[in-house]
Amino acid sequence: MITVKKPNEFEKMAIAGATVAVVLRTVKEAAEPGVSTKELDAIAADIIRSRGCTPSFLGYHGFPGHICTSPNSVIVHGIPDRYRLKEGDILSVDAGAIYEGFHGDAAITFGIGEIDPGVRQLLDTTEASLWAGIEQVADGARLGDIGNAVQSEADRRGFGVVREYVGHGIGRQMHEEPQVPNFGKKGTGMKLRTGMAVCIEPMFNLGGAETTVEADGWTVVTADGSISAHFEHTIGITNNGRVVFTKDDLSSGSKAD
Repeated sequence: MITVKKPNEFEKMAIAGATVAVVLRTVKEAAEPGVSTKELDAIAADIIRSRGCTPSFLGYHGFPGHICTSPNSVIVHGIPDRYRLKEGDILSVDAGAIYEGFHGDAAITFGIGEIDPGVRQLLDTTEASLWAGIEQVADGARLGDIGNAVQSEADRRGFGVVREYVGHGIGRQMHEEPQVPNFGKKGTGMKLRTGMAVCIEPMFNLGGAETTVEADGWTVVTADGSISAHFEHTIGITNNGRVVFTKDDLSSGSKAD
């Protein structure tokens, strides 16, 4: 179901989004060689609750973590566990928070110490594609405009664009309609309207686009074992234009607003 938000509901989403931004920034700062993803999950849990929010992910269809931690070839939905980060790893962290019934959701991918230049290009391109997609979000724009902007960034570098997992609407539920693919044709798809909120979340692979799910039923990995990157923001179309609720100075990437 597609929901239209009122200004006061967007204010709640902004508080949830700000909490997510703090979680991602703090987890990134704490992620060093030797730190386990379970330890990062505990940090996130403390921040979410200390800011008067509840975690979106914990218990969602049985998910056991407060955040998703997805290293290297894990695309999304990695479960925090005893895995200890190593120099040269990359880690995707996806976080969600709820404030008075409204969600914020975002993700970043970053390196642990020095990383391979080709992997750095993957991260930079995936983040750039997120902002290219965000720049398309406006009243009257179409979903295909977003998907085309995201896909174009991957096509320039020859990266695989994950198609089985896409962005989504957000509000009272973490996942609402419409689905927001990371591929598409300009001028096609549903029109966006003021009062809507969406999450754009490109997932690019250094190799092919194919994916597989591990035995735990959650962890999505690249079928060919290649490295994957994931970035996401929550964006609202307000009476005053586009607002990125989960925006924070998390990297040196370009900003749309």
